[in-house]
Amino acid sequence: MNGHSLLKKKSDALTKRFRDILGRIKDQKGEMGDLMKTAAFSLTHAKRDAGDIAQTVVENVKQASYKVRMAQDNIAGVKLPVFHPIHHAEALVQDLTGLSKGGQRVSASRVLFTKALENLVSLASLQTAFVTLDAVIRVTNRRVNALEYVVIPKMENTIKFIESELEEIEREVLYFIKMVFDINLSYLDV
Repeated sequence: MNGHSLLKKKSDALTKRFRDILGRIKDQKGEMGDLMKTAAFSLTHAKRDAGDIAQTVVENVKQASYKVRMAQDNIAGVKLPVFHPIHHAEALVQDLTGLSKGGQRVSASRVLFTKALENLVSLASLQTAFVTLDAVIRVTNRRVNALEYVVIPKMENTIKFIESELEEIEREVLYFIKMVFDINLSYLDV
């Protein structure tokens, strides 16, 4: 019975965290839509002011300026992956300056897309945790239900059967003792 209550508490804790993550995903997806819309408009303005910058950007990139590291979060014995960004030195986009402030537009666009990328990494972390928790909650709930509706009732029925058998054996022993005692008294009377 103690294992059942522990599994039930684990299920409740996981479900609480699951709902919390679901709410955060909903908020972050709304924020992500707004951020991506703003970043896309910013890129359009940068292309208008600086021209086609794709080739120049590709030539200036030596290494990734944004990487992701994975860690683990432990909730009630369940390890959830959590992604953390690793920022490298910011590459300056000074070669892209033009007559109509194209470099400034490109830098502003880069900042907005970096924020969108940070939000995307956070969202990916939440969604991965969401999927993992969903699978674990299902397994845990199956175990709780199996204990609650199959194992515990079987054990209770077995205990009741054993108790009734022991009571019957006790009655038989008492009857046997009474008979032996009556027989011994009849010998004494003779």
